[in-house]
Amino acid sequence: MAEEQTHPYRDGDSGGERPAVRGIVVGVDGSEHSHCALVWAAREAERRQEPLHIVTAYSVPVFAASGLDGGYATVDDSVIREGAEAILKQAMDKVAGYSIDVDASVENGDASGVLLEMTETADLLVFGTRGRGGFVGRLLGSVSSALPAHAKCPTVTVPLVCGDRLGETTEDRHVRAEREKSGHQPVENVVVVGVDGSDQARVAVLEAAAGAERLAAKLRIVCAVPQYSGSLAWVPAPMDREALFADIRVQLDAGVAWVKSHFPNLEVETSLVDGSPVDVLVEASRHVELVVVGTRGRGGFAGMLLGSTSDGILHHTKGPVMVVPDREDPRLADRANFGPVLGRS
Repeated sequence: MAEEQTHPYRDGDSGGERPAVRGIVVGVDGSEHSHCALVWAAREAERRQEPLHIVTAYSVPVFAASGLDGGYATVDDSVIREGAEAILKQAMDKVAGYSIDVDASVENGDASGVLLEMTETADLLVFGTRGRGGFVGRLLGSVSSALPAHAKCPTVTVPLVCGDRLGETTEDRHVRAEREKSGHQPVENVVVVGVDGSDQARVAVLEAAAGAERLAAKLRIVCAVPQYSGSLAWVPAPMDREALFADIRVQLDAGVAWVKSHFPNLEVETSLVDGSPVDVLVEASRHVELVVVGTRGRGGFAGMLLGSTSDGILHHTKGPVMVVPDREDPRLADRANFGPVLGRS
């Protein structure tokens, strides 16, 4: 493992273009939610042996003047900047014990815009589910729900409710109530990836397989098939559903052979279940290391998993969730060599 190196934070508002950020980026705002994301990101940086970049962002508010001369008045940003620098100092101290190369920056601008720009060159973006107060309450919250759909690199959302597995405590009464209700949840050394038969899901499988390999974990490929509803209620369900499940099973088996060809030492299993993809994957998130999904599907098995489903998982997840953007991967080219592929001749 490389020797730990830490660098002072830099000012992201020094004029000109921001330098390209490599490795793992984590957004912080001083809240407990961002502390959980920070710890998860530091552990992942250590596993990947990649640098960690900690960032916080703020916008200076502008107020309409109430005097007779009209116009606008701006707030001196020195106090806000000092608060941002204090948050970064706290974050740097928190990850000081990890064997990783760390730096940090204060960025002046819209938090979502700043982080999305960084995904152009970063390998991974990590953030908490939402901020409660925190640094101007600005970084997390609605920002976190917008990022996965538009990021150019994979993103990982880390909810506060899974903080206990990261060694983090919380005074959040909602989280404490959730933990009391669900009790202790042992975490399996498993990475779960949701699939729907689309190429986008296959890209997510490859990312999940790489994550499982880093964790020395098992990869579980999950396909959840919801019940017919609405206009499809007239379909003769028993016969068609049996045929659908048989078809999916053949393709899942072919998918496992394909994944194993690229990750020969990885233990891979499949799970084909009857139920809502959101419910199935949210439940899985309680007791596995990571859940992985794509941003959207293109057809697939009735187009049932990706898109709005990944959104639903992010809103209700009980553990870290990675969302993989739609992108090309040369390893998709040999998938058809291992068995039937839905939608291809």
